Formats: sequence, structure tokens, C-alpha cells
Amino acid sequence: MRVYPDQLARQLAPLPQCCLIFGDDPWLCEQSRAALHAEAKRQGFEEKIQLTQETGFSWNDLYEQWQAMSLFSSRRIIELTLPQAKPGTDGSAMLQTLMQMDNPDVLLILTGPKLAAEQTKSKWFKSLDAKGVYVPCTTPEGSQFQRWLDNRINHYGLSLARDPREMLFALYEGNLLAADQALQLLQLLSPNDPISCEQLEQYFEDQSRFSVFQLTDAMLNNQQDKAQHILSQLKSEGVAMPIILWSLFKELAVLLQLKTALNNRESLQGLWSKLRIWDKRKPIYQNALNRLELAHIETLLAGASAIELKLKQQGIEDWTGFSHLSLLFDPRAHAKLAHIVLD
Repeated sequence: MRVYPDQLARQLAPLPQCCLIFGDDPWLCEQSRAALHAEAKRQGFEEKIQLTQETGFSWNDLYEQWQAMSLFSSRRIIELTLPQAKPGTDGSAMLQTLMQMDNPDVLLILTGPKLAAEQTKSKWFKSLDAKGVYVPCTTPEGSQFQRWLDNRINHYGLSLARDPREMLFALYEGNLLAADQALQLLQLLSPNDPISCEQLEQYFEDQSRFSVFQLTDAMLNNQQDKAQHILSQLKSEGVAMPIILWSLFKELAVLLQLKTALNNRESLQGLWSKLRIWDKRKPIYQNALNRLELAHIETLLAGASAIELKLKQQGIEDWTGFSHLSLLFDPRAHAKLAHIVLD
């Protein structure tokens, strides 16, 4: 029976004979294991046996553990790790045999990487699935990640409005472990009070000697030497590219709205307030607006999107591309370099 991680706790009374936890998301896998172990302990499973299918492993070891009496007269958990999620011919036969030998004092947990569709159609998988639960631990994306994030925010009792939630979404989509760690820290920093975007920015600024916000300010002000230096420092400090991209997209989106309003001969007075741009930051945007045309801003957005696409589809952090993009904030460089596409 397929059970998703957020539903697992509701499917464990009584415990099944076996549980299959497979997937590539470390946070979901660990949370699923923790929920299973906690419920098993409540139901009297106190002894734990850990096995791994590796060089020297014998499937007879699993059989002997299945048949053995507990040394402590308690019920037992046997956790078997399949690093390749492939038990092979002998393993497949053994797992099918064990599922025909009911043992209410043993809980079998199998863990491993994401299963391919054909693996879920194999005889060994079907025999285990018929006697237990299958927990696919796949990282949620898009609206599913948003629901996960909202649930974790509620879990920690945090108060975040839409904007800081969107900031967290942009920063952490695809990395549940980092997202959960950030929420734990926010709970320590502000357990009772609402958390604003400014507070999140301050938190991320504290994580690095040079902040991503200093970088985007240098870009907006066309301080090329400073921007290139900060970018190099952020790379050497291991700052994640998604954080830098989030900050850049945020500034470019603001710049696009302001420039579009100017081109339509609209007053910026209402937009400053609507976009929550306080007085000390107005000169930074004004500098960029005086220097860049709408077409320049659109090219910058397209370039940032290309870097993001490379990151999400290929897992490549394109620091060279980002350096090139920074240069395009200078109209003179833009005229000579914008046509260049970096592979």
C-alpha cells in the first residue's frame, strides 16, 4: 500500500509486517524512519538490527534474524538498507519467502534510493507491498512544496505573511532539509512575533561576510568592481546560488515595474509605497532607472532565468554566467556583451 510521508503516522496502528522507505530526499526519508521507529517503540519494538546489502552480505543473515528469538524478550526491528534498491535473484526469493512466514514480533524496514517504475512491478516489491506500506520519499515541487512549507511553518508556530513565505519558497524549493533547519532557527529568533522579509534578509545577511543584498545593491549602482568582488567572495564562502538568484529576481522585478511606470508617464509616488521601498533605498533604484532602458532590464531577467534553468535542470551553479550578467548592468557593457551566450 502506497502511503506518502505526511500520511505515514496515521497508517501505523497496528504496525504492518514491513515498511519500504525509498527515495532521494534525505529529510523525508529520515522523518519517515523516525516516525516508524517512534511508533514501533510505543508498540513494544525495542531491539534493533541493522543490515546492509554490501560486499560480504548474505541473505541468510536476514533469514536467521527473522527466525531468531530476541535476547531481551522484546519485539524487534530489522532494518535492511539496499544501496542500489536491487536485491538481486537471491534477495528477491528470500524476501518473498519471509513474507510467507508471518512474524508479529518482527518489523522489517527496507530503505534505499528512489525506485524506478519497473522495480515497483517486481515480484519482491509486490510481495512486500502486500504485507506492508510503501513510502515514496520524493522531494515535492511547486504547489506541493508550498503546502509542505506551510505545514512546517504551522508546525513550528511561526507567524509569516505572504511575502516572507514566498521568499522562503524561492530560497528553499528542492531542499527540505535546509528549509526545515531555517525554520528551526527562525523559531529560536522569533518564537512569538511576526517575521518580516526584512528580518529574513537580516538573517541571511548574517550568514555571510558579504551578503547577497550587498551584491544586488552594487549591481543596481553599477559598482562593477565591488559587485565582482562580492560575487567571488560569496562563491568562496559556499553561499547557495538559489539565494543569490532570489535576491536578483526580486530586485529586477521591482525595477521592471518602476521602469514600466516611467515609460507610461506614471508617477512613482504610489509605487514606492506599494513596493515597500523605503526612502534610503530610493536613490539606489533611481540610479538604475536613470541608467537602464526597459529592454536592458528585460535582457537581465532573461539572463537570470537562463542561469536558474541551468541550475534546476542540470544542477550547475553558473558563477561565470552570473559574473557576465553583472556586467550587463552597465549600458556600455550591455551594448557590447549582451549578445554573447555562455554555455
